[in-house]
Amino acid sequence: MKVKRFVYSVAATLSLSAVWPSFPQSRAIHAQAHIARHDGTQASALIKVVREVTERFRDVRMAEAEGYALKFGCVSGGDYGAMGLHYVNFPLVLDGVLDPTRPEIVIYEPLPNGRLQLVGADYLVLASDWHAKNPAPPELMGQLLHLFESPNRFGLPTFYTLHVWAWKENPTGTFTNWHANVSCDAFEGGN
Repeated sequence: MKVKRFVYSVAATLSLSAVWPSFPQSRAIHAQAHIARHDGTQASALIKVVREVTERFRDVRMAEAEGYALKFGCVSGGDYGAMGLHYVNFPLVLDGVLDPTRPEIVIYEPLPNGRLQLVGADYLVLASDWHAKNPAPPELMGQLLHLFESPNRFGLPTFYTLHVWAWKENPTGTFTNWHANVSCDAFEGGN
């Protein structure tokens, strides 16, 4: 029975990926949230890796000391919730490599007391860099990355991304772009 579900899941994923770029973003986000590419074992392993490699970033000063800097303000998505504050390490973004032990972005939620709470990590690779070396869309430990086409709200060329909500459970899924329980309401800063 497990094998049948896996085969159906892979078939659904493959058929969806063939038409993915033509999906409006909101439908694509909703659809991908309901498709499991592999069983929960790989997902759990990725969450564990993210927690291990980002534990030190619970203090945002540690992330800043390692080259991460706030970009894009606090990203909110209206009905979808928010993504929060993206602390980006641009040398990692521009290297064209996906490494689960080196997230390109660490994500924080601003709290009413002025502190920042680590909520997850974001793996990001520019599509042109990825496809220069790889024929298939990127995946990380069994999780297919989401495609963001250009133009986009971030001012980036077309890119692939995978949010991993490892530090704050997301009721809509660990690997969805938007977090239903993250808020930008307490954000008072700029970029």
